[in-house]
Amino acid sequence: SSGINAEYGMSETSPLGSKRKTRTSDTTDANGKLSASHAKRHSVAVNGSSNSPAIAPELSDAVRVTFRDVTAAAFRIKSGKSGLEKTPLMKAGALSDILGLDLYFKKEFEMRTGSFKERGARNAMLKLTEEEKKGGVIAASAGNHALALAYHGSILGIKVTVVMPVVAPIMKISQCQHFGANVVIHGATIMEAREHALKILEKEGQVYINGYDHPDIIAGQGTIGLEICSQLEDVDAIIVPVGGAGLIAGIAVAAKNMKPDVKVIGVEAARCKSFTEALKAGKPVRAKSHVSLADGLAVPTVGANAFVTAQPIVDKVVTVSEKSIALAILRLVEMEKSVVEGSGVVGLAAILEGLLPELTGKKVVTILCGGNIDTTILGRCLERGLAADNRLLSFTVVVKDAPGGMAQLTALLAQSGASIKDILHERAWLLEDVFAVRVRCMVETRDSAHTEELKTAIMSNYKHVEFIGMSDHSTDTKRVQLASKLRNMELGAQE
Repeated sequence: SSGINAEYGMSETSPLGSKRKTRTSDTTDANGKLSASHAKRHSVAVNGSSNSPAIAPELSDAVRVTFRDVTAAAFRIKSGKSGLEKTPLMKAGALSDILGLDLYFKKEFEMRTGSFKERGARNAMLKLTEEEKKGGVIAASAGNHALALAYHGSILGIKVTVVMPVVAPIMKISQCQHFGANVVIHGATIMEAREHALKILEKEGQVYINGYDHPDIIAGQGTIGLEICSQLEDVDAIIVPVGGAGLIAGIAVAAKNMKPDVKVIGVEAARCKSFTEALKAGKPVRAKSHVSLADGLAVPTVGANAFVTAQPIVDKVVTVSEKSIALAILRLVEMEKSVVEGSGVVGLAAILEGLLPELTGKKVVTILCGGNIDTTILGRCLERGLAADNRLLSFTVVVKDAPGGMAQLTALLAQSGASIKDILHERAWLLEDVFAVRVRCMVETRDSAHTEELKTAIMSNYKHVEFIGMSDHSTDTKRVQLASKLRNMELGAQE
């Protein structure tokens, strides 16, 4: 539409879109029957064949989302009183100075339900026929996709059923119920929940909306790319979290059409490298998946539609460690005053881990795609972030079991400027010396350099010391330098 073209500074034709085969958007053919393209979008049977909505289609049947799909989605999701607004794109001043690049955050976690998923959910639901709207929609989800469907279903008057595994956070379950969704708790995993959703689908006939591979979902997520290119016209690179690959597929289509030389970089959690494995194999394959702080990215198999869309236009994919994810959550809380879930911080984690040195001096946008993190998990992440940053030191030390023995240890810690978080006596297990006691301590320090100073002081005063769980980066010069810069900035702010 001309309005959307004007808003995002686009021409009527796109450089990449003209080279690609576009799919038909009509829901019926000339004879009034359900068209093949519409059937693919909603994963229903055509001519007696079955295409399960819970399983990605064969690669030969996959639908490649186009620039036209994304621009149409942009117009669609913004229309009406309940239309979506642009999310902020903010420069991270302090982190930019420290990391040596112009870093911008696209704050998708400021959406009403706390994630980018609203874009695709609203687009997919608005594209339903009147008959399909009456029948309602169904999906299996443990979190953000379920919330997005429930919220926009309540606005659009569409019945929503979400099947959530028993491990789904209680907060998200209650929010979905608050939005009026029919919440079914079933299965220990998302796969078991999905199988149950299929059984309900067969009985009740709703439309299944896959949270990352439905073409209309991908197109909706791609509107983020349109916004970025209009908010920062000279952007050099966009870093995108990757799980099922729907988000990066949509953003890549939009960004590469509006600015062909922009780099689109994907980031996965190292504990579930499904897109990396798919690129190696040339097709979606099942990858090993383990529990991760970035739980929203733990999708064992990327979507076929997302894969065929993203594969030709994504420039690079990297994987990040759990330590870096925890550290990125901590950095955002401390420096940006933003609470972002593990799945949303992997772009920053990749930069902190030094995986993208080519971006030095560039204008870089990373997507903070969600902020739905449980308070208990947030506490664990912050503590792990402090440990990864070498600002938590855990150790055991043997001191005299006599008046003043413990006082000497706590005085040493106080003089060193460390804050005691936990302390415990252990008498029974120290068998070799009845006049001594083992003390287990966990203390918080300012930075890596302070931690090393404290270790030296402890070892100078006590013979029997054991340090526990020290970060692999304790001698990482770059990390120490970053910590020193952070501390200097904090001191400057206090002055």
